[in-house]
Order: sequence, then structure tokens, then C-alpha cells
Amino acid sequence: FPENPLGKTNSDIQPEAPCSTFLMICTTSPQGFDVIPKQKHTKDSRPLVGAGVIGLFLVIAAVTAWCYYIASLRKAELLKTQLLDLNKDGYIIRNQGGSIVFRMDFRSGTLDLDSCSKEEEILRCDRTTDRKLKFFIKTVRPKDTVQCYRVRWEELVPNIPVEHAMTYKFAHWYGGAVSAIQHWPISISGQQAPKPFVTSDIYSNREEFGGILESYWLSSNATAIKINNSVPFHLGWNDTEKTMYFQARYHDTPFKPNPGEAPCAELSYRVCVGLDVTSIHKYMVRRYFNKPYKVPAKVMFEHPIWSTWALYKRDIDQEKLLTYAANIRKYNFNCSHLELDDRYTKRYGDFEFDPVKFPNASEMFQKLKSDGFLVSLWIHPFVNYDSENFHPLVERGLFVREPTGRLPALVHWWNGIGGILDFTNPEAREWFASQLRSLRSKYGVSSFKFDAGETNYLPWKFSTKNHIHDPSFFTRRYTEMAVHYNDRAELRSGYQSQNISCFFRPTDRDSVWGYELGLKSLIPTVLTISILGYQFILPDMIGGNAYLNHTSGDRALPDRELYIRWLELSAFMPSMQFSIPPWEYDNEVVEIARKYTAIHKSLVAPRVLELAGEVLDTGDPIIRPLWWIATGDETAYKIDSQFLIGDDLMVAPVLEPGKQERDIYLPAGHWRSYKGERFDIKKPLHLTDYPVDLDEIAFFLWV
Repeated sequence: FPENPLGKTNSDIQPEAPCSTFLMICTTSPQGFDVIPKQKHTKDSRPLVGAGVIGLFLVIAAVTAWCYYIASLRKAELLKTQLLDLNKDGYIIRNQGGSIVFRMDFRSGTLDLDSCSKEEEILRCDRTTDRKLKFFIKTVRPKDTVQCYRVRWEELVPNIPVEHAMTYKFAHWYGGAVSAIQHWPISISGQQAPKPFVTSDIYSNREEFGGILESYWLSSNATAIKINNSVPFHLGWNDTEKTMYFQARYHDTPFKPNPGEAPCAELSYRVCVGLDVTSIHKYMVRRYFNKPYKVPAKVMFEHPIWSTWALYKRDIDQEKLLTYAANIRKYNFNCSHLELDDRYTKRYGDFEFDPVKFPNASEMFQKLKSDGFLVSLWIHPFVNYDSENFHPLVERGLFVREPTGRLPALVHWWNGIGGILDFTNPEAREWFASQLRSLRSKYGVSSFKFDAGETNYLPWKFSTKNHIHDPSFFTRRYTEMAVHYNDRAELRSGYQSQNISCFFRPTDRDSVWGYELGLKSLIPTVLTISILGYQFILPDMIGGNAYLNHTSGDRALPDRELYIRWLELSAFMPSMQFSIPPWEYDNEVVEIARKYTAIHKSLVAPRVLELAGEVLDTGDPIIRPLWWIATGDETAYKIDSQFLIGDDLMVAPVLEPGKQERDIYLPAGHWRSYKGERFDIKKPLHLTDYPVDLDEIAFFLWV
């Protein structure tokens, strides 16, 4: 049917007038309702009568079609709000320029559009094609440069999942969670049915989501999505369809409805569109993220942490610890604190030093203190069944329990089998805190390295003293135990934990070059954590953990070249951490280590500390991607081997073996290299095969 038979614009058309007028013309005359007079037709007039009847039907059909067309226009107008268009199978969002920047498809039902209505800025629907539901999209314009949409799909029948599918082909995406194979931007491969989006130890479960996790994603086309914390959220993907599946469900999952509520799934989230990726992220962080309330101790940013783990593993003892500390002083290195890691107790779950390995623990701590060392202790939430604390804690009901709630749940972790403390239980929290206070009081322990905390160490279906809807809230409760020690505390898991104000360490790294928990994974991981709101970052131990069968090189030590490149990169992170000491190699490595700990203190730490103070108000990253200052630069969105500290220090480390050069991407601006070269460029510049010696790292300052 002609789109505009009257030659008018849609806004000129009054639906009632054409329909009523056309019908009047077709069915009435000035003399009455008999358009054709009653008379006896001759044989010759019959074809004319037939043609008239056919014409009448054609006009009626045309009018009917026109009425449907007008009705469809009115319905289409009804299902638009600002820059969003809703249809029965999903919706699209456009930016101010009219380009599609976001598309979400409904996979759990087709909307019955006749059940939809519009009230000011709210689109509301009451049915799918086969059942009732509650659905709405509310438009919110919090500021002139930001357009947001609140979306909620609530099922009214128990145990029906809600699933929406986000198309990610329009842009590069960032955020979500750390992963074992980390890329920047997110690189999705294969297919994955939606699975619980909860914290997990990716060192032992490499296909899961990581220990630092938030349901937030950001795209290069200035669009961001934040899933509400109340959602039983599951995430899946399909690389063939270029979609990510956002699902809410209560069956076959560790998520639980609140007591007294039916397991009716609800998927609710916010989508916001801005002018550029940096400004929309700033808005989202200020609006939806926790922020730290204080900056950790200044010395944590200035001087390295020295851990015993990678060098000694579980074979640490009093003599080795004292020798380690003596060598730090012997080789003229500074130390923020000394970290005593793993197996200093006789059994896991004890809170007293093993008298065989540490025969004079009090004297040892006094000696270390007199030599200028503060000491932190490795700690965890597990109590093994052979610990003297296990049975008393069972009797007091302080462990996480099996689903019925009657018995404590035994859990398997990397150091054995035991119970895991129930941090939703105030009594369990107080017991754990009292053990930490005792260690601090008795030995002068400065702080603690809080290990584990991920939900994969909970039973699949578990019971806690106080109900938790989302399993990752257990991680949140565990991280809260670090608050009293956050000047120097270290955590490796986090969920809604940005305000704990501690240093967060991504999980253990292998001593390898690649993207799977290797050197190349460090920058993508740190950038991801930064986007998720965690700014005080400790990028694990220099050279990796030197685990058996996970180490490059033919020695137990990490490869020498790998160690040096790792050291150079770590010097430009918020904090440094040694474990394998440089003197395990040779004098040249020792000199390179001295050089970069000095650069870290003089160049990096002052900038990081200034930015750390700003984080309390803004939540902005300390370590930033290149697109932070180059939002219109498509190449900058794909750079995963360079980063910014603030806006004025750009770092480009060498991350491949056997290389003493690398390609460098300089955004437009005025830069001075570490060699003194000036680059005053009006458009981005590629520096091909830029020479970088083994003892160098390329960095550029904004002039």
C-alpha cells in the first residue's frame, strides 16, 4: 500500500479523519444511503454495476489497509522513548548521531505488544505471547551528556529463567571479571551456556570467572551496562552469533531467593550512553561503584613488598626468614614489609607458630623489628579437620554448613580438607578477628595477606547463618575482615569491595610469557581491575610464582630475561612485590633491580600517590588504557601492551622473549621519551621497531 497516499507527513495525519471521511464517500450521497438508484438494469449496464461493486470493495480494502497503517504508526510511536526503540523481540539504542550503539534481544519470551503502554518516560508491558509478566523500560536523563535506561523483566511463574542477549559486534568491550587468559579488550571464543557469575579461583579453575568480579561492562562506543546486584546473574556467550547471554535464574544454581519469596527470576539492569567512553565510565563509577575511603600506607607505594612464597614455598622456617631479611639489607634494597607466607603453623587452621620450624618466634620478631622490618602473615578462611580448632568450631556452629543447615560442610582446598568459616555469622567473624588481634598483640604483626575468599570453595548448595542471596556476597564478607589492617593488607578476591581500601592482588601468575597467567596477562588484568573500580593494585610477584611445570627456562628459577622484563613492568605499577630475589641470578640483575626500585620511588610513586588521593572522590583509574586520553582513536581501543599512569605518563614495556625493540603507539600530543626525544604530533604516531635494551623500559612523559 502506498506509504503516503495523501502526500502528507506522518505528523500531519489525523487517523480518525481519513477512515471516517473515506467511508462516508463510499457509502452515502446527498439524497441518502442509496448510492445506486433502484432500477431494473439492462443487459448492457450489468458490467458497469460489476465494476462499481469491485471498485467499492477496492476502496474499502484500501481504507482498511490505511487504518491499519495509521494504527501501526501509532503503535510504533508508542514503543519509542528517547533514543530507544522497543519491539516484540528486543530493543535497540541509538546515540545522538542516530547510529545504533546497543542491541539487546529477548531470549526468554516474545512481548505481546498489545499489552504495552507508555506513561511519560516509561514503556510497560504485561504479557508475552503465552504468559503474564512485569516488564518496563524507564528513560532517565541524569545529565545533558548521558542518556540512561532502567530495564526490568520479572517473571511471575517460579523457576522460569529470564535471558537477554547483548550483541557485542558494534564495539570493543571491557570489564566483567579477571580471567585466566586475559585480553584487552575482551576476546570471546566458542560457546558457553549461561553459568553463575560468581568469584572463583582461576588458578585451579581456569575456565571460571576470576576472584575480582563486578557485573559491569563498558564499550568503545560510549555505552555501559550495569546489572543490578539483586539479580541471580548468569553469564554465557556465543562467538558465532556475537552475543553475550545475560540470564537470571534460581534453578540449578547456588543463587537463592530471599526467605519467604518464590523463586521468580528478575533480570534488571541499567544501560547508559554518553558522548565518549571515558566520560560515560566516569559517570558509571561515580553513580554505581563503591569507592575507597582512605589511601593505604604511603610506604606501600614507595618500597617493595618482599614475600617468602615463590622462593621457599611451604619450606619456610625461622632461619630462612632471617637470612632472607638479612640479604635484603645486604644488597641495599628497601622494604615496605616482609611477608611470611604459608606453613608457618603446624596445621592449617592453627593460629600459633610451629615450634619446630619457628623455635623462638618472639625473639625472631624482635630481631626483625630491630633490623627495621615490619612483618605481615599469610592468612586464609579454612580450618583443616586435623587442626586443634576444628572440633570446637564445629560445636559452636561457626562453619559454613551443608544445604540442610544441620552439619558443617567439608570443603577441599589446595592445602587439604576442612571447614570454611561462615563470615555471615557475627560470632565466626569475631572468632577470626580475635585470632588476628592475638597475633598482632603477641608478635607485633603489622598486617595480613588475606588469601582465597572465592565462592568456588563453598559447597554447590550451602547454608550460612545469615541468608545470602548471591554467593559472591560471601567474598564481600570475607574482604571486610581486612578493614582493620588496610594500611598494608593484601586481598586477592573482591566483589563490591572497592571501599575496603586495601591492595588487591590478581591471583598467582605462572613464570611464563603468554596471556594465560603470564607476563602478557599483567597489563590486561590490571586494566580490567581498574575499570571495575579497584585502584590499589599489587600485580603479584616479580617473575611469577616459579611453580613446577609452569616456568619458562631450564632452571627452577624463572627465565632470566623474563624476570628482568617483569621487574621493569612492575616498577610502573602502584606497588612492587619481590619473592624470587634478584641476587638469585647475578650482579647485573641486582643492579637492574636497584635501578628500577629507585625509578619506582622517584618517578612512579609520587604520581600514583597523587592519583590515589583523587580516587577517594572520583573512583577514576590510576592505571589507565590509552583510550582514556584518545577516545576518538580506534587503534587505541585495541592496545593491550601499553598503559597510562594518570594522563601524562605512558609506558610501553617489552613483553616478548628475545626482543630488544618493540612497536609503540603514541597518541596525538606532546611527548618526551625517557631518552629525551621530543614528539609533537597532531595525529597518532607508530614508532616501528623502537629500540629498547634489556635493561630498559620505554616510557613517555606528556610535555
